Amino acid sequence: MDDRNGWGRERPAPTGSPRNPSPSFVDQANVTDDRIHEEFDEPAGWERAADLLTWDEPYGTVLEDEDAPFYRWFTGGELNASYNCLDRHIEAGRKTHTAIRWEGKRGERETYTYQDLFVEVNELAAALGELGVGEDDVVTIYLPMIPELPIAMLACARIGAPHSVVFAGLSADALATRMDAADSEYLLTCDGYYRRGDAFNQKSKVDNARIALDHDVQTVVVDRLGDDLPHVLGDGERDYHDLCAEFTGETVEPVSRDAEDMLFLMYTSGTTGEPKGVVHSTGGYLAHVAWTSHAVLDVKPEDTYWCAADIGWITGHSYIVYGPLALGTTTVMYEGTPDYPDRDRLWEIVDRNAVDVFYTAPTAIRAFMKWGEEYPAGHDLSSLRLLGTVGEPISPRPWEWYYEHIGDEECPIVDTWWQTETGAITVSTLPGIDEMRPGAAGPALPGIDARVVDDSGTEVEPGEPGYLVLARPWPGMARTLYDGDDRFIEEYWTRFSDPEADRWWYESGDAARIDEDGYITVLGRVDDVINVSGRRLSTMEIESAIAGVDGVAEAAVVGRTSGAGDTEICAYVSTESGYDSDPTVRRSIFDNIESTIGTIARPAAVVFTPELPKTRSGKIMRRLLEDVANGEELGDTSALRNPEIVGEIQAEIGNEGDEDVRPP
Repeated sequence: MDDRNGWGRERPAPTGSPRNPSPSFVDQANVTDDRIHEEFDEPAGWERAADLLTWDEPYGTVLEDEDAPFYRWFTGGELNASYNCLDRHIEAGRKTHTAIRWEGKRGERETYTYQDLFVEVNELAAALGELGVGEDDVVTIYLPMIPELPIAMLACARIGAPHSVVFAGLSADALATRMDAADSEYLLTCDGYYRRGDAFNQKSKVDNARIALDHDVQTVVVDRLGDDLPHVLGDGERDYHDLCAEFTGETVEPVSRDAEDMLFLMYTSGTTGEPKGVVHSTGGYLAHVAWTSHAVLDVKPEDTYWCAADIGWITGHSYIVYGPLALGTTTVMYEGTPDYPDRDRLWEIVDRNAVDVFYTAPTAIRAFMKWGEEYPAGHDLSSLRLLGTVGEPISPRPWEWYYEHIGDEECPIVDTWWQTETGAITVSTLPGIDEMRPGAAGPALPGIDARVVDDSGTEVEPGEPGYLVLARPWPGMARTLYDGDDRFIEEYWTRFSDPEADRWWYESGDAARIDEDGYITVLGRVDDVINVSGRRLSTMEIESAIAGVDGVAEAAVVGRTSGAGDTEICAYVSTESGYDSDPTVRRSIFDNIESTIGTIARPAAVVFTPELPKTRSGKIMRRLLEDVANGEELGDTSALRNPEIVGEIQAEIGNEGDEDVRPP
């Protein structure tokens, strides 16, 4: 997309030097034949994914597309997700194989074999049935990263009740809004959880949410904190463990679900401010996450695999629970943060559990860089075979750090692009086939048609920015929105589709560019732009340019209003240990922005800060940074894991005469 479309790009930002997977990795990789893309040219290629599952009734058609964009996958087929994640592995003689290794915030450790998990899932499934939960009833789950969370998901799946997991860090209002939208009359939650060692009352939020609802709610409460936070159960509330004890040893026959039946509902932010209830199916979703776990993450049944995300978001659904458990592997769950009780916490877990595959977010990798290489260097990470990134684009410099200091330049890195709505990975390298290009996610996966287009839907020239769209249906795709098909079409299928020509292109909402070989570099959300002098500049591109400077750990840029009423760029920069606000770093920031993007993207202010304000899930709260930059009243800060940093940033940005703040 050129200047006529308002993007203001002067030249494409570079990616890093290509890397090829080592011969030893390729020799053992799950997928190594580059003809696989040809196999997926037709929908029938996805039979390879469906073959990873056990079906109660075989499907008749791989894809039905007559009612686009309401595509139907594996129609006629019936299966149960809980059976596919548990029973069939036990029937294959693997009941003593470890399914989940849980690491608690206070150093607790629990191990669940597939038999252990089967027993607890069945007892909870029986208990839910006793409470009145039936097929197609939506059960809300509001739990932190404790074993009862995946147990609850699989118990719901077993009885055909879709689950709606709400991230435990969200407010009472957010919980009530989601339960009301889903017409959910059942809730699984807990008394509280530990935040950096302190007990935090979760049930008080639940009580407030229940008051806000117009309907009664049957609530089951896990006693997580014991004497650290005593609680009282009221009407319509049951203790989780007491309830399950009433059904000790019981088994529940898994309900056979149509491939198109809803497996779960997940709420995500909407353009209108109202959360969107994204509906995912049983057959297509489960096949897609199983296949990408196998082909992209190279997961094998004998592996110990760790996706360091939260199950409250789609990454945790797909790649902590359903994907790895469908393949019968060992999945690690971690309740805490990367720096508690110390900054080597994650590497201690990798070392002790001999983790084979590690999947985390670029935000975390930038924090690891900032803290220093001595933390991973103090542990044996030689068990690692493959590394992955998820959640946002990763720029070349943190990619290289991850490759060198965590993977010892031996582990391929899969930089994956996908969304809540896509259900599973759609853009990435296949680690046993493709070369890696630091900064670029990779080509579209087999069976995925990803394109970068301009405002009119015409594909842009290589290297030019544009809008990332998916021009072909895929199994893991959302089927609709719970609040209506009309909104589903409006949100995703309007801008670049042409119904009269039977062209339905999914609008991702992300900006990207594509090179001559089909490698896609994601630039961030289309909405994440700053309009400077009539040119729309991608915040992700500016942040990547800043992060490419030696000494910079991570950056966030926002727009602020100048004294003349124009929009200007304000950059917040966190440096690696030992750099602080080094004037050389400042000068390098300006030089790198001007060389990779242009003078139009030069910040009016650079604010150095020890760290950036982040939510407990690791997301930078740019909204707060924009409030600070514009001197406005701050919004809600309850979701921050480091609220004290906001005051420090306010003090720093208020010092207009500080030479470390203003550009030279």
